[in-house]
Amino acid sequence: MTMRRIISAFIGFAFLGLVSAMSQTVAPFEDDDRAVFLGNSITDGGHYHSYIWLYYMTRFPYMNLEIFNAGIGGNTAGDMYERLDGDVFSKRPTVLMVTFGMNDTGYMEYNGDDAAGFGERKYRECKRNFEKIEKRLLGLKDVRIVMVGGSPYDETSRIEGNTPFRGKNAVMDRVVAFQKEAAERNGWEFMDFSKPLAEIAEREQAKDSSFTLTMGDRIHPDNDGHMVMAYLFLKAQGFAGQKVADMEINAGTGTVSKSENCIVSAIRKDRRGISFDYLANSLPYPMDTVSRGFEARRPQSGAKKLVPFVEEMNQEILKVNGLEGEYKLYIDDELIGIWSGEELGEGINLAEITWTPQYQQALEVMFLNEWRWELERNFRDYAWMQYGFLKPLGLLDANDRRAVEAIDKGKTKEIWAEIHRDNYSKLMHDNVRQARLDEIKLLQDRMYEINKPAVHRISLQKK
Repeated sequence: MTMRRIISAFIGFAFLGLVSAMSQTVAPFEDDDRAVFLGNSITDGGHYHSYIWLYYMTRFPYMNLEIFNAGIGGNTAGDMYERLDGDVFSKRPTVLMVTFGMNDTGYMEYNGDDAAGFGERKYRECKRNFEKIEKRLLGLKDVRIVMVGGSPYDETSRIEGNTPFRGKNAVMDRVVAFQKEAAERNGWEFMDFSKPLAEIAEREQAKDSSFTLTMGDRIHPDNDGHMVMAYLFLKAQGFAGQKVADMEINAGTGTVSKSENCIVSAIRKDRRGISFDYLANSLPYPMDTVSRGFEARRPQSGAKKLVPFVEEMNQEILKVNGLEGEYKLYIDDELIGIWSGEELGEGINLAEITWTPQYQQALEVMFLNEWRWELERNFRDYAWMQYGFLKPLGLLDANDRRAVEAIDKGKTKEIWAEIHRDNYSKLMHDNVRQARLDEIKLLQDRMYEINKPAVHRISLQKK
């Protein structure tokens, strides 16, 4: 291990220890954790777990962490129970996040003649199914369980052509309540997406009645909604207030006044300005500006308008006191921008500047993580076909001609079978699956190779 890595690792684990000591409802992930997110289509096709992993990869670059998507679209708690062994526990989780409720509580019948009775029946069915899951979870050894209250159904947005199912979300709230009770009863951890997301929707709809965190279906959060979910989860883990780095230099004396989560060295002064070496222990968090995923309309970066993620969790502060006039800021001889001495004395957030070398490095990690996400999604579609379509036919893991013939026979009645048919016909072969898994492993290895912060030369020269 190089001296730089030793220093960075020491600072990183000290930083993580500080976070762990803070108040939180969910403990931060640890080195060598295998964190599995069990859920329905919001987990299956969503990004929140991927965004959480990106935070860890950029904030703790020497931590060995893996995060797994174990969502399947359309799942209820009963469906999740049926695939615990083959699809969830087989991922060997050390931390297991468990969320359900959207499909369990039903849909159209809330606009029928017996909405209250329907809601009560669905609630009781959901609770019975969870009790079966609960027994299995209690039998696990060395696995932390985190109960997660799911994202809400948006009843209140004015969406043209989409009449809401009134009363559905009240039943979902009851599900969240018994999830929290189960966590308290069993000594598990708990965090809730439902209430804070509903509060954000209420706040924004007061300004624009058509606002929704979903993609317009009232159910599935868009990329900005998933980033809000990632923020809420990270906040529950105690990361609010923790900076990427915070450095303060006194230009008059040429000394370092503060260097939080970073090392500032080799300060040099001359008549033109001041320069120094900067080694952060973390990278800034990159925000994707392109909408990604099935039917997504908005980018991840839209979350910055909804929650204070940048203010609370993505601060890379450069503050230089004792300068007058305007100064050009260079990082590794690349012009980053021009600021006044007053602005530099107040501090600037480098994490918001997308063309710094460290932000560009973080973008590479983000794009590789997105590619990994896409490949993992292939396996979630394969899992849907296995558990959602083939298992009821007695063809789970058949992976042969009988399975393909069953899909071709039934795809006219089940549109998702038709959609996933091509993906299944490829991944049903052992060597194809292994090649895809090898590709995911290659991407993960590459991300953990390139996410290590580098020394940068920062220079301020008078304009």
